[in-house]
Amino acid sequence: MKQNTAQQILDVAQSMVRNRGYSAFSYADIAKQIGIRKASIHYHFPSKDDLVKELVKQYREILVKKCFYIEQQKITPQKQMRQFVNLYRDGLENDQICLCGMLTADFVVLNSEIQAELKTFFSVTESWLTKLLTRGNEAGVWKCIQSVELEAKTIIAMLQGAQLLARAADNNVEAFDQVIEELLKDKLENN
Repeated sequence: MKQNTAQQILDVAQSMVRNRGYSAFSYADIAKQIGIRKASIHYHFPSKDDLVKELVKQYREILVKKCFYIEQQKITPQKQMRQFVNLYRDGLENDQICLCGMLTADFVVLNSEIQAELKTFFSVTESWLTKLLTRGNEAGVWKCIQSVELEAKTIIAMLQGAQLLARAADNNVEAFDQVIEELLKDKLENN
């Protein structure tokens, strides 16, 4: 029961952060949505910082699993890139952007432990994408203009930025696709 409540709190908090940001949600908001008392949330996560730190950690672990799944498939690097891009695209269908992208906007007000978790998230993501870009280069399916490390950072920044721009559009998924398809056309397999 405790684990289910904790996960329920994390799920609701994640949705709120991905929609509203760090400063625009409270334990009262979570308690109301779940139908529990705020004290129950404090039992599992004594402070908002504890909750957000766990959110980032869990979000990173899920991303790592998804990237590992993409990597294990016997598909072209272009199809793997498409699946990676879709990890960012899919949240927009629920009007949500990357949890870590959203939190990074509040980076200076977050405690050092959350900042460290965010840095780890981006480091792990960049590392995985660097490996994918390297495989694509070695297979001759594309050539990175810059170093693969810098290109990985550029693609992540592009995906994060495209999510932000898409958020203000009437059709956010279509707006995201329009930006990404043009900028990554040489790296994506068209389905």
